[in-house]
Amino acid sequence: MARQRAAAHTQEVIAETFEALVTNVERVIQGKADAIRLALVCLVAEGHLLIEDVPGVGKTSMAKAIAASLGCEWHRIQFTPDLLPSDVSGVNVFNRATGAFEFRPGGIFANVVLGDEINRASPKTQAALLEAMEERQVTVDATTYMLPTPFMVIATQNPIEHEGTYPLPESQLDRFLLRIQMGYPDRPSEIEMLETHGDARVVDDLEVVAEAADVVGMTQLARSIHVHPTLKGYLVDLADATRNHSSLALGISPRATLALQRSARARAASEGREYILPDDIKILAVPVLAHRLVLTPEAALGGVGPDDVIEEVLGAVPVPTGRA
Repeated sequence: MARQRAAAHTQEVIAETFEALVTNVERVIQGKADAIRLALVCLVAEGHLLIEDVPGVGKTSMAKAIAASLGCEWHRIQFTPDLLPSDVSGVNVFNRATGAFEFRPGGIFANVVLGDEINRASPKTQAALLEAMEERQVTVDATTYMLPTPFMVIATQNPIEHEGTYPLPESQLDRFLLRIQMGYPDRPSEIEMLETHGDARVVDDLEVVAEAADVVGMTQLARSIHVHPTLKGYLVDLADATRNHSSLALGISPRATLALQRSARARAASEGREYILPDDIKILAVPVLAHRLVLTPEAALGGVGPDDVIEEVLGAVPVPTGRA
């Protein structure tokens, strides 16, 4: 009984910390609570986030607000065509005073890394992120360096401007746990934005509301969230439905199924629950799965989008009720 009370207290603290982060980021980004919550769920799930939308809707501001709300080290990397892989991962430099090579870490060595306009860098530079995002380490000249904990990459890209860009390949997209869009704010939120941002940079005044240890605690709790066997079957049924869908040339992989389960656990933890619900899976299906799907040429020409396919699959696969 005492252990259950301690666990409940921990879940309550985690939920309170999560809400404090949401409230802090909302000081910068008005009217986008859903996008903020998804971004923070990605943080709790130990994933990486891709924010894709048109210019000027707050992609970089939200990434900076999340980083500023955490008492962690964070770096910003502006991805440009002339950015080198060594600028990201680091390089060995010869020190004449000591007569030996010294490793100088690149921008990836931080708890939170903001990758602005990631699709403007060359594929070779984009590939420098693969090992870091998947294995939390960087290898330079056959020496492996571990990245700090927690570690998260928040990348942005503009989906409508293609001149001078290099589209992310499927292997790179698969490293991002969630892909979200910001969208335009509603009228009251945009009016509030004019009041808030009219004469000051709010992101520079944000207070730190969670330390690195708090983030680690949230991620550890999320790993222990219970997933009922029927919900595991539901996850597999969703994956199987995408693999046999007529509009898809490539359905989701087992790694994507694991990503959806991990995200659902993080969402449950953020709400102070010990278990996931079918709604956790359904709410996260599009941001977790859509960017991992490959449409057939016929579907793409017909105007079908990955989001449409996920919604169709969610409507077709029966939701478990918990009854025998």
